Amino acid sequence: MKLLLIDGHYYVYRSFFAIRDLTTSQGVPVNAIYGFVKTVRRMVKDLAPDLGAVVWDMGMPQRRVALQPAYKQQRAEMPDTMRPQLTFIQNLVPLLGFASLSLPDTEADDLMASYAVAARARGDSVVLATNDKDLFQLVNEHVKVYSTNKTDLASPTDSFALLGAEAVRKKWNVTPPQIADVLALIGDSADNIPGVPGLGPKGAATLLATHGSLDALLADLDAVKNERIREKLKVARPQIEQNREMVRLDLDLPLPAALDDMLIRPRPAELAAELEKCEFKGLLAEVRAEATRAQPSAPASVSLSSPAQGELF
Repeated sequence: MKLLLIDGHYYVYRSFFAIRDLTTSQGVPVNAIYGFVKTVRRMVKDLAPDLGAVVWDMGMPQRRVALQPAYKQQRAEMPDTMRPQLTFIQNLVPLLGFASLSLPDTEADDLMASYAVAARARGDSVVLATNDKDLFQLVNEHVKVYSTNKTDLASPTDSFALLGAEAVRKKWNVTPPQIADVLALIGDSADNIPGVPGLGPKGAATLLATHGSLDALLADLDAVKNERIREKLKVARPQIEQNREMVRLDLDLPLPAALDDMLIRPRPAELAAELEKCEFKGLLAEVRAEATRAQPSAPASVSLSSPAQGELF
């Protein structure tokens, strides 16, 4: 079985900012909704997964906040026009055929990691649809990251890439398990985690290659040849050790749904009824056609009238 785990908030934000000024005839913003639905449907076409879930952030783990109270505090509030779209999208997820999963005080990457471990334990392959650097720690022969970023594509004609261990090594100059060591050293500005001043990914990768691991590096900082870097590492050592705990993924969280209950079962007729509210012409026509094919003898139950605003994609 192939399990597809989608980082929900990442793709909502990405869709919201990638598509501008898309509204209904009444001026209601629907840009994030359109982008998210198109993206998930594209993933299904690209990957043909058997099992699937959209995983959501629901607060932050207390262990991380206790270690670093400023964790993610620099992030801006969700735009007002995104909030109602997020609720609408979360209600659409089951109609797209996916489980919609979250846990209190848990970030999506930890829950995705726990599901990936559980799926691998029973022999399933896993695809992680995310841009979260922490999850690259999990990549191996059976766990890959789905990407449509141009820099990750093998050729200009490719529409997506599945990033495995070799792609991670090329991207980071370290093996996937060492991603956590790199992040412990350089921090993560996106999460407001400070790193060693002046040390970037390439420098961190060089240190790890030279010394073998973060543990070996910290065990003998006097062996670092560059005096400037050596002194910075000594000063930042408490921060590095704290960062290592910050970027550690939770791999054994309670799973809110069993894997066998996550079979992808789209409900196109119901999805079409909801998307009609958004006045998407092209996308709605696609979903209606799927509903018709699913029940060829049933009369159409969704209005075929054109949206008042005219053609929206």
